[in-house]
This record gives sequence, structure tokens and C-alpha cells, in this order.
Amino acid sequence: MFNTKKGAASLALGVVLGLFAIKLTVAAITGSISIFAQMADSFLDILSVSLTYFIVLIANRPADLEHPFGHGKLENISAIVQALLIFGAGTAVVFSAVLRIINGPGIQLPAAGVGVMAVSVIASTLLSLKLKSTAKNTESPALEAISQNIRADIYSAGGVLMGMLAIFISDGRLAILDPVLAILVSVFIFRSGYVVITNSFGALIDKRLPEDEERVIRDTILDHNTQLVGLHELRSRKSGSQRYVDLHLVMPKNSSVEQAHEVCDHLEEDLSKKLANLNVTIHVEPCDNGCAACSLSCGSRQS
Repeated sequence: MFNTKKGAASLALGVVLGLFAIKLTVAAITGSISIFAQMADSFLDILSVSLTYFIVLIANRPADLEHPFGHGKLENISAIVQALLIFGAGTAVVFSAVLRIINGPGIQLPAAGVGVMAVSVIASTLLSLKLKSTAKNTESPALEAISQNIRADIYSAGGVLMGMLAIFISDGRLAILDPVLAILVSVFIFRSGYVVITNSFGALIDKRLPEDEERVIRDTILDHNTQLVGLHELRSRKSGSQRYVDLHLVMPKNSSVEQAHEVCDHLEEDLSKKLANLNVTIHVEPCDNGCAACSLSCGSRQS
């Protein structure tokens, strides 16, 4: 159920709603600025996951007349919006912590803070692992962005948990740790946002596929060296989980249209077995009679 994009997004939404509710309650009871910052971060998670849930529904729609290449890039846009929300959460944490340092720390019932942050760390860890796995299997940048976002929550919640524990053990004498730790864990939040935005921005400007994937494409095509002369003008890009490749395929001059079509169909089938969600466009052109550099044996070969 939770192994699909929609299922994973639904799971994430349920978990972050639950965490937001308990953090809101405990932040009001304890007066902890770090737990309040965690609550604000969970609220941003709710916005982020809600956005992703609806984006995934749209991005999975098939190509249409208005969008002949599909809607996959909406996932990348969603990921960048999430990165901006992550940066916003980090900024809010730092601002609130500085105000608490200036005005003086004050914590009540730190044991409640320890309990809620322990629950948050466990829930966020399990959710992040599930989202990362599903994002990898479905090649979803939007789910990967949520996974990064939740992973930042683990570091943040872990830091706050240690602070709450120290304050509880010291009977409030180390209350200054509350805002200080809030600032320190914001570093992890900012780093997570940076990773998300750099990973997603490349697809929006049609960055080529990774070198290892392009190598798979070249090697697969060249494995058919008994049927074709060569290839050139290979271009690739990615949109959401969809891969797009176009290339020029050089065929012997005496090849018929039917033969060229069969070779192209066979190549597309082989490539689709090795790279998921692959769309291939092949432009066929005849050889230039450069027989000296060609290992193919054909009826048009010159002596």
C-alpha cells in the first residue's frame, strides 16, 4: 500500500500531522523554544507533504496534447518548493532561539519534552527510511525531497531530545541548552534544503542523465554492431521519473526502411529493459561510405 508514490505521500502526511499535534501540545506545556521550533518545522512538513501528495497525482498523469512530454517536472518544482520551506524552517529556528537567549530561557516539565522528542525521533527515522526506499524504487524527486526533509527533522529532534534530557537531569540549571541546541541543529536543516534544491534544479534545466546511464545506452546500442554502423548526437534529460533520450543512428546504405525500423524497435526494447521509464527517439541516417573505418559487412561495402 505504501510502496507507491501516492501511498508513501499519504503515510508521510499522516505521520507529520500526528507529530505536529503532540509537539504543539508539549510546546504549550513546557514553553520550550526548541520544541516550538520543532512544531513549526512539522507544520512546514504538513504543507510540504500536502503539496507533494497533489503534485504526485498530477505528475503521474499520462502525456496529453498540451503536455506531450508528460507532467514529470512538476515533481522537481515541488521539490524546490520544499527546499524553500526547509530554509524557512531553519531561519525560524535560528530567529526564535536568538530571541530566547536574549530574553532568558525558561522550561517547565522537561520530562514531557523528553518524551515527545523521543517519539519524534523514532517516527521520523522510520518514515524517512520508508520514503527513501519508495523514492528510489519509483524514481520520485518529490518523495526524495520529503525524505531529506524528514531526515533533517531526525537531526533536529535528536538535538532537542538531548537538550531536554540534559535540562531534566540538571533540574533546569542547563536551560540555556534549549536555544543553543536549536541553533546548532538548524545547520542540518539548512544542509538538507541545499541537497534537495541542487538535486532538483538540474532536471528543470534539462541536465543530462548520469554518465553511467549514458554509458549503458551507448554500450547497448554498440552491442548491435553487426546491424548498424554507429551512433552520434546522443542527448538525454530527465523529467520527474521519466528519462528522455534522442540520438542519430547510422545504418548501412542498402538497409530498407523496414530493416531500419526493426533495428530501432529492437534497440528501444533492449534499452527499456536496462533503464526504467525510458522514452527513446531515434533519427536514422545512411552511412557516408567510410568503409575503411567500418567493421560492418554489407552489400554496399567498397573495396
